[in-house]
Amino acid sequence: FFSLLIITVSFLPIFTLENQEGRLFGPLAFTKTFAMAAAAILSVTLVPALMVLFVRGRIIPEHRNPLNRLLIWLYRPLIAGVLRARVLTILLALGVLAVTVWPARQLGSEFMPDLDEGTLMYMPTTLPGLSVTKAAELLATQDRIIKSFPEVASVYGKAGRASTATDPAPMEMFETIITLKPKSEWRPGVTQASLKAEMDKALQFPGVSNAWTQPIRARIDMLSTGIRTPVGIKVLGTDLKEMEGVARQVEAVVRNVPGTSSAYAERVIGGYFLDITPDREALGRYGLMVGDVQDVIATALGGQSVTNTVEGRERYTVNVRYPRAFRSDPRAIADEVQVPLPAGGTVPLREVAKVTLTRGPTSIRTENGQLAVYIFVDLTGRDLGGYVADARAAVANEVKLPQGTTLQWSGQYEYLERAEARLKIVVPLTLLVVFLLLYLNFRRLTETFIVMLSLPFALVGGVWLMWWMGFNMSVAVAVGFIALAGVAAETGVIMLVYLDHALDEVRALCDREGRPLAREDLRRAIMIGAVERVRPKMMTVTAIMAGLIPILWSTGAGSEVMQRIAVPMIGGMVSSTVLTLVVIPAVYALVKGWGLPGSDTAMESVEPEKLPLAAE
Repeated sequence: FFSLLIITVSFLPIFTLENQEGRLFGPLAFTKTFAMAAAAILSVTLVPALMVLFVRGRIIPEHRNPLNRLLIWLYRPLIAGVLRARVLTILLALGVLAVTVWPARQLGSEFMPDLDEGTLMYMPTTLPGLSVTKAAELLATQDRIIKSFPEVASVYGKAGRASTATDPAPMEMFETIITLKPKSEWRPGVTQASLKAEMDKALQFPGVSNAWTQPIRARIDMLSTGIRTPVGIKVLGTDLKEMEGVARQVEAVVRNVPGTSSAYAERVIGGYFLDITPDREALGRYGLMVGDVQDVIATALGGQSVTNTVEGRERYTVNVRYPRAFRSDPRAIADEVQVPLPAGGTVPLREVAKVTLTRGPTSIRTENGQLAVYIFVDLTGRDLGGYVADARAAVANEVKLPQGTTLQWSGQYEYLERAEARLKIVVPLTLLVVFLLLYLNFRRLTETFIVMLSLPFALVGGVWLMWWMGFNMSVAVAVGFIALAGVAAETGVIMLVYLDHALDEVRALCDREGRPLAREDLRRAIMIGAVERVRPKMMTVTAIMAGLIPILWSTGAGSEVMQRIAVPMIGGMVSSTVLTLVVIPAVYALVKGWGLPGSDTAMESVEPEKLPLAAE
């Protein structure tokens, strides 16, 4: 019951995940928790009743089972050697744990593995000021190049914003949807990563910064953080011109960081605006108010509704403004727009106002009450966490931020930071709850610490298998390790229950014979309890491995996430088996044997039949 309860409690960190990761893994956690909770309840209610009904008659001993006899025949010499070299066994286990630090340090980190949507999204960005004609030409050229790849089924591109108020994309931002053919029709050896690299190399244009993503991934990222690339840097401050300068410096620094595929800082000061500034002294000489000039400008350039026309059942507003020739350039506006005077007559606009063409922001972003400039960074061949660490160090060393300006690292890295911060709090609390449950079960600190301190050994196999397969640490991998820790704790608890049960029987026999428990008695008890544990342990490992190994070769939607969950558990079950069958008995013998007298000659005369040695 307690072992199943521990597995249930071990999934508590997954319930605390938020947003994307919470919605993705929440159903898994609920399903596993309800299944384990139901199993724990049935183990103390229905199972005993069923045992009374069905476990009857002559029960065949385990030692008559051919498979069990083979397992015991293989395991008995191993456990005997372990008990003779307890300290050496523990030192070897510690050595393996220490060596595992090396592959653990080689693992990168990412928020979630990329899901294969079967479609790519190419999102290049050009410098501001691109005309509609040039944008159409560039878009058509890019589409032709992309369509030339045999893996591409169709290409559809868009420049600028769509016909909707919810799309704020400027003209220099392109979005191209690339539908790929089934992978069976691809060239041999081509993967999605290599295909993107080939396309990126073929689509190098001056002044164009490439970015690659997938449609669903891009929409989620843009809705969550506004960043459409894996890594984004937000420059927050109060002066747009100063912020753009900082953004360009950061862009130049980030381009030199290994793994950078492209980096583009928004050019916010890229638009042209017509500024009409009233001259208050001139207005005073002519007896005009600022409002008089503003009314004339609004009517001449923007137009003013003067009447309505009725045509049958239709009504139209009549708007009057200056002809295009009089408002097409600053000089024409200054000369042709006439401002009426109070005493009669008119005066050109240039006499009472200054008309200039100035540059300013094409769009203004705000975030948390501050102005924001975004830097979009695409990367290739590197993990997310390691890249951001290097980029942060490079920016901190080479870019000096003005007072009032700050940098915020965003994109998928923002999700990764949030998930890591939450797990750093919840996982230790969960381990504390597991510790309390173990203590309530054993009522002794010795067995409790044996199980808790043995958990890192169970993770060794998962780390090595992840390193061998080239996976990065992610939220999905963390879910796999959490599940592995629960199973490892369960098997450790059951092994200690077997060992304690065998030791109690041997201690009772020693009490009947009127002699103290000796180390030889302890060794014999461990042999009995550990050998009895072979069959249940192998059943657990076989069942879990049989369910998880097919996931390694699975394909299709979501297989990338499932593989990251399965790999830590598959590798961890191998090391967990060694832990349960080898390391825990050695630690148990070392701890329980402390202070016991040496071998007792009386024990040598004890016949095996006096002990219920099911394994023998």
